[in-house]
Amino acid sequence: MMNNWIDQLSNLRKGGKALADHNPAVVKAYRGLNEALGEGGALDSKTRELIALAVAVTTRCDGCISSHSAAARQAGATEQEVAEALGTAIALNAGAAYVYSARAMEAFGQFGENK
Repeated sequence: MMNNWIDQLSNLRKGGKALADHNPAVVKAYRGLNEALGEGGALDSKTRELIALAVAVTTRCDGCISSHSAAARQAGATEQEVAEALGTAIALNAGAAYVYSARAMEAFGQFGENK
């Protein structure tokens, strides 16, 4: 086991409470963003959680992974659906590396142009 994700989520919630106690306005605004997602009608909660889980992987946020894994499970996502969503995250990260590699090549070339 790489991580105890249940403990991770519990610890995140404890840390979030400490933050809320000291900066309630920011935490309230953050929670408002998440609540607003449920007000749309085009995506169901399972689809939103699958997207959120894939984004959590691309942003490398362990707290987000634990939170959205639990929420995806609660929303009825299957292991196959999660695996396919994570495949999208893998492809996106590869795409970002490709785009930034092209940018790096361009930068490298520009530094050689005017010697």
